[in-house]
Amino acid sequence: MAYFSLDDAQARYGGKTILRNLNLTIERGERVAILGRSGVGKTSLLNLLYRQHAEEIALVPQDFGLVRSLTVFHNIYMGQLSRHRLPYNFLNLIHPVAREVALAKRVTDRLGLTEKLFDRVGELSGGQRQRVAIGRAFYFNGPTIIADEPVSALDGARSREILKLITDQHKTVILAMHDIPLALDQVDRVVGIADGQIVLDAKTTGLNRSSLYDLGLVDD
Repeated sequence: MAYFSLDDAQARYGGKTILRNLNLTIERGERVAILGRSGVGKTSLLNLLYRQHAEEIALVPQDFGLVRSLTVFHNIYMGQLSRHRLPYNFLNLIHPVAREVALAKRVTDRLGLTEKLFDRVGELSGGQRQRVAIGRAFYFNGPTIIADEPVSALDGARSREILKLITDQHKTVILAMHDIPLALDQVDRVVGIADGQIVLDAKTTGLNRSSLYDLGLVDD
């Protein structure tokens, strides 16, 4: 049985059907990019997939999903809230345990955020906040990641570096991306959405921006 499976599925938003007749399977170990123009429903497709195995998926939402009044450490620690009992989580809120701080630093060292570990997230730049959201996913330490535009707030060199960290750490990777060359470089399969349906499901070999533009998958 496929890891993820959609059979004639649909997605609605604001009372409207935005995705329909979705038939898609994704196996464990695949690296898949979801491509399509802005507003086409990429996030809705990611949500359909996430709900199938939420308990084992590290999620990086497009809005980051951070608590701006808490520190980088606390936001990263949230990646494992469900794995600890309430008293232990409360203790880490008030006085972070040395073991958890050390584990968080392993993550922030990789993401270039260690000097910000106890800064409030609301004081950070957009790119730094995006890396915190990725750090929370790393701290979750699951086999699968679903990430919605995970490097959109980062510059070219940093975005490539961080995306490689994402794909190296997780066995199964599903990304919604707008950076076409970067997506094609980091995944082995592309699923394209246009007009509310899947119009492309192919290996990345031979694909380029021009061919994706012809299918209506690239913003002008």
